[in-house]
Amino acid sequence: MTTALLLLGVLATLFAGWRAGRRVRFFLHIFQLETYKFDRYGRWLADHVASTIVRPSHGAGAAVLLLGGLATAVVDPAWVALAALLAWTVTFISSRRYRSDQEKKPLSFTARMTRLAIPTGVLALAPIATGGLYGWTIGAPTGVLWYLGGFLVADLGAPLWVALGAGLMHPVETAIQKGFKRQARRRLHARPDLTVVGITGSYGKTSTKFILAELLRQKYNVYATPSSYNTPMGLCLAVNEHLKPEHQVLVLEYGIRYPGDMDALCDIAEPDMAVMTTVGVAHLETMGTQDNIAAEKGTLVERTPSDGPAILNVDDDRVAAMAERTQEPVWRVSTEAHPDADVTAANIRYDTSGTSFDVTDDTGTTTSFQTQLLGRHNVLNVLLSVAVGRSMGLRLRQMAHAARRLEPIEHRLQLRERGDVTIIDDAFNSNPVGARNAVEILSEMGQFIAQHDLDLVALIGDDQTAPIQAGLSAAQFPDERIEVFSSLSDAQTFLKQRLEPGDVVLYENDLPDQYSM
Repeated sequence: MTTALLLLGVLATLFAGWRAGRRVRFFLHIFQLETYKFDRYGRWLADHVASTIVRPSHGAGAAVLLLGGLATAVVDPAWVALAALLAWTVTFISSRRYRSDQEKKPLSFTARMTRLAIPTGVLALAPIATGGLYGWTIGAPTGVLWYLGGFLVADLGAPLWVALGAGLMHPVETAIQKGFKRQARRRLHARPDLTVVGITGSYGKTSTKFILAELLRQKYNVYATPSSYNTPMGLCLAVNEHLKPEHQVLVLEYGIRYPGDMDALCDIAEPDMAVMTTVGVAHLETMGTQDNIAAEKGTLVERTPSDGPAILNVDDDRVAAMAERTQEPVWRVSTEAHPDADVTAANIRYDTSGTSFDVTDDTGTTTSFQTQLLGRHNVLNVLLSVAVGRSMGLRLRQMAHAARRLEPIEHRLQLRERGDVTIIDDAFNSNPVGARNAVEILSEMGQFIAQHDLDLVALIGDDQTAPIQAGLSAAQFPDERIEVFSSLSDAQTFLKQRLEPGDVVLYENDLPDQYSM
């Protein structure tokens, strides 16, 4: 009996400990994906109580403890402990729900995450240690139930341990962030020779940033922040760790989610010129209306010095109106032949090699541009970059040459060939403008598609895509051409069996991990 208890005790400890650890890691990952914001993390938890937070295994574990406690009055406690350990091992043997091998954006153990993981881990171990110590005090076999109870509390409380750990670390993180901000401000203040270009907008910030950097490199030594570094800490990291004395131009993107965010970003790095892409519906949840979004993003224009130009997309009425909020020179760009535009595009054409179009600048000079980038919105991004380049002394032909070297950002209307099938990969963080442009490209790629538009729409997740299904129905898209799958892998398997040479597949909006659970 003693050997069996010991063996099952080891197995129960391993499985329950592994499961609790996986859950803690899972909720740390969610907290990171929700940008370490308590309100966003709380909303995610509220939406996933039944599916993720409280699992059937928790009810089974509680039942084991309750029945075990009652049974000790009528059954040999040793047999009760043996049965409880066996049941516990079976109950917590699986942690598939919290696997990490299929994460689209894996948990990143940054310095901040490491600081958070330590107190979170200690908090998770506390109930296990408490249950184990008390169980040791009262002795086996009855103490086994207290030991297992500690594991149940640790496992069930995983989302709470993360929140408490973050709360404990909040003063530390605040102090660290203030130090980073002071350092970044000092470094920029010491570089009056540096030109800081700030880019904002609901969509297109990152693409415009990389396009602009490539065009400006025809004349300047440029540093542009990697990926979507558009938060206060992202700006600080770029300035403090990556900005070098030889850099002449610093290209930054400014992202907002709440009122006051733009001022906070400009307090760190005040731009010498502002670029405004578009005002869309992103962050309506926190900003309320598109007018509020426009007002907040327009702060970037207001914070630009009087001699620094503002580059505005006048195809967007809210962006065009920002010209009234500044005294600095304004460059207006348009893909729709707006009469007030300084830089325009015409004759936009798509094919399997990319996009070609004619650009006319402020001097009336027209030059043909060819790029691998796809979509009218990328033409707009190029025009915004051309306007910045013209304001900094670059010639149109120089920038046309640079545009040929532009490569698509991964998962953002990236054109790829897979055998005889063309893939348009626009899976990153889709928005209505990008989706509309992607479908526009499909309609122009070949006579068959131009005649028949989309042959099939494959949706991932019934609940997540319900609004899209409703929109398709409202547009009278045939139901028989809509397929709904539980996972991306299921959809890809289906497509492999169906695709034929010459087909074109558009991947639009691969949802982040926290929205695909």
